[in-house]
Amino acid sequence: MPPSNLIPHAKKVGGFLIIVILLLSSGCVSSTASIPVAGSDGVTPTFVPTLSSPLAPAPTNSAPTPTPTTLIPTPSTPTPTPTTPTPTTQPPIPDTQLPTPLPPRAGFGLQIHLHREDLALIIAQLGETRSSWVKTQVSWKVFEPQPGVYDENLFYELDQLVQAADEAGLNIMLGVAKAPEWSRPTTEMDGPPGDYARFANFLALLASRYQGRVDVYELWNEGNLQREWNGATLSGSEFTRLVAVGAAAVRTADPAALIISGAPAPTGINDGITAIDDRVYLQQAMAAGLADHVDGFGIHPYGWGNPPDSTLDQPADGVLSHNDHPSFFFLETIEDYKVILQGAGVDITVKQLWSTEFGWGTTDGFGAEPVLGAEFMRYVNETQQAGYTLRALEIGAVDPALGPMILWNLNFAPTFGTDFSESAYSILRPDGSQRPVYEALKNGQ
Repeated sequence: MPPSNLIPHAKKVGGFLIIVILLLSSGCVSSTASIPVAGSDGVTPTFVPTLSSPLAPAPTNSAPTPTPTTLIPTPSTPTPTPTTPTPTTQPPIPDTQLPTPLPPRAGFGLQIHLHREDLALIIAQLGETRSSWVKTQVSWKVFEPQPGVYDENLFYELDQLVQAADEAGLNIMLGVAKAPEWSRPTTEMDGPPGDYARFANFLALLASRYQGRVDVYELWNEGNLQREWNGATLSGSEFTRLVAVGAAAVRTADPAALIISGAPAPTGINDGITAIDDRVYLQQAMAAGLADHVDGFGIHPYGWGNPPDSTLDQPADGVLSHNDHPSFFFLETIEDYKVILQGAGVDITVKQLWSTEFGWGTTDGFGAEPVLGAEFMRYVNETQQAGYTLRALEIGAVDPALGPMILWNLNFAPTFGTDFSESAYSILRPDGSQRPVYEALKNGQ
């Protein structure tokens, strides 16, 4: 998730392929169906559902097909009596052929919100913005609300996305996180399961179902935050243990799929309770052998209110908050991570840094002030949001250590409105209109 009220406010602590992340709301309620899957007792399922083509019909609660209406013809205009025209010299007819659309950007993608959305529109928007990747987040807790019981409507939506994206030539990334309450020692906030084998079972189901279609699995999300790892001790080494178990399950079910470690969140907090500083957390994970289990490393190099080229030592003028810690700077986060990985012996041109989320939030054009804790959004307007995004892509295009970059996000604002800080990162406004960053992605180089 993007920066929110978790981060310090100034002193108030508050690569190229294209990927679009898809976040499924954790509050949805829909019908479920049992699908055999190995449980913590290690029993092997008699079958694992696989994605067929064409896909099975949608769940039966879909709306009936409307009855076509009769078209009313437009009255014709009487044809006038022809006359002999006087010859004149006509100018040449201009070429009205539309310009050829620019090709997709290698290594660029968007994260999307999928649940109850117009998938055909999303696919079209991904094409317009020259995305080559699409990403969505699979919230495990809503896909498997009870042990071995799966939400058929959510899986149907995901099936449709995978098929449509595959047919459109998009690369697909699934971020998998958020253990179900029944698997955890506490129901407060989000966190890992008590038994990591349960996470492996769910990943095996996904990787079997989408074998050869989903390109990348990102395992977990911002595990250095209490709100994403509640009920267990915040620890980069413990996170590595979860990734190791999950990666083995995916590789067994779909050896061609790539594994990316879930990105930590830059926070500026290091109290060991609310959060562990992302640099410290990554060092812990590397010391525990994270590089042995993944094909790349997820990062979330958000820029807060700071331009992409600015740093702690060279901040931009006019940014009055969230500028006093390295975590608040896009470029500084990338450079710090590169140093940590190289220090652990990683060839970062082989196992690259994947920006599985990045972006600049602004409420400019929303008619609303930033929510509490997101005051830094005041220092970015829509024009700057567009410029910063293109500049970040330029940086990524020339750095061999950077893999695909997934922009957060396509369509949160039209779905959630102005009450959620995530909406400010959307490249669409709450009314669905395109922000300058959308146009920049569509037409910029």
